[in-house]
Amino acid sequence: MASQRIAVVGAGYVGLTAAACFARLGHDVVCVDVDKAKVDALSRADVSLHEPGLAPIVSAELGTGRLRFVHGLPDDLSEVDFVFVAVPTPTGADGAADLNAVDTVLDQVRDRLSANTVVVVKSTIPVGTVSRLTALLNRPDIAVVSNPEFLREGHAVEDFLHPQRVVVGSENQTAARRVASLYAGTRAPTLITGSASAELVKYASNCFLAMKLSYVNSLAELCEQLGADIADVTEGMRLDQRIGSTFLTPGPGWGGSCLPKDTKALLATALSAEVDFSLLDATIATNSRQAHRVVAKVRDAAGGSLTGVRVGLLGLTFKAGTDDVRDSPALAVAELLAAEGAELTGYDPCVPGGDAVGSVRVVASPYTAIDGASVVVVLTEWPEFAELDWKRVGDGGRAVVVDTRDLLPVKKVREAGIRLVAVGKPLVGQNNHRE
Repeated sequence: MASQRIAVVGAGYVGLTAAACFARLGHDVVCVDVDKAKVDALSRADVSLHEPGLAPIVSAELGTGRLRFVHGLPDDLSEVDFVFVAVPTPTGADGAADLNAVDTVLDQVRDRLSANTVVVVKSTIPVGTVSRLTALLNRPDIAVVSNPEFLREGHAVEDFLHPQRVVVGSENQTAARRVASLYAGTRAPTLITGSASAELVKYASNCFLAMKLSYVNSLAELCEQLGADIADVTEGMRLDQRIGSTFLTPGPGWGGSCLPKDTKALLATALSAEVDFSLLDATIATNSRQAHRVVAKVRDAAGGSLTGVRVGLLGLTFKAGTDDVRDSPALAVAELLAAEGAELTGYDPCVPGGDAVGSVRVVASPYTAIDGASVVVVLTEWPEFAELDWKRVGDGGRAVVVDTRDLLPVKKVREAGIRLVAVGKPLVGQNNHRE
């Protein structure tokens, strides 16, 4: 399609990715943010987000002139064809999404837009929000559309430019088709629905993934008691195409910027609609218990008490491939360990050493984190942890490693004289096959 003029409000994770990638697709994009320091940095192509491929696109599109950054909404948006709202919708006190930032944007743009501009909500919003925003905008000549994002941290650029699907929802089908056409260059399957369905798709997807992870963590606990190996069990599950191959690895729990927020928001929506969504409630409860299960393993490995015990943590971000520690299960485990008196030293490839993150003293090397620790705990699935010199670790006197990600090479770790405590492995007479 011909180049369109797009304003993206919000230069956070979603907004910046959308702005840069829409420019890469050939559109003329202005990205707006209230943080002047951030705008100034981005205008110099200084991208602080750890997202592969994003900084080069920002730099290139600034060079072409298709992308620019401005501080605050311009007084005149009459030349804009689309306004994408990509501001935060954090969890409110009642568990529902806080839409104050979205409402503020709608209030600010109401009198600045020309007729037939389309307002597109990229932020994750509860069902009914588009209808409410349409009334708030009070501009019959302007359509409001839901266009949820499905960006994985660490793969956001890939997911935007090569999406598995594009979902657009509105009661104004002409406006919805206009929004869908912005993605024509991606050749992605497109679903055009009513606004309520589009709003629900994002929550439904993320909550299903959270359920899958909680299910596998519960299954791992069962494996430990029954003498089964979670790696073998999930391998058998992956071969069933109805189940799929992803989100079947146990861990210390799920976290990050999306799953905790979206599960709470959908549960709040279900409660307000008087729908008993006990499956989702159990998913959240299972995840809350997971950190305590990990701490119990570490406590047992330390001999029954963590008071004064040095614990080395490998991984602090909520998952590998990102620098994001928001709602990180690794940090949830760390705080519980600290509450029992453990002294914590941690390493993560994307968290700078020399500072403290919560109760964790962060160092610049995995071996420094391990040095002097009575127990080592693998909390994030960074591949480099599997490649550590485990003989060097064992020679340093470390007797126990707790692997919460089922990541480490069992044979190498044990040959180094280290006791390995893994998630989802038989408690007695372990029968691990991974070399």
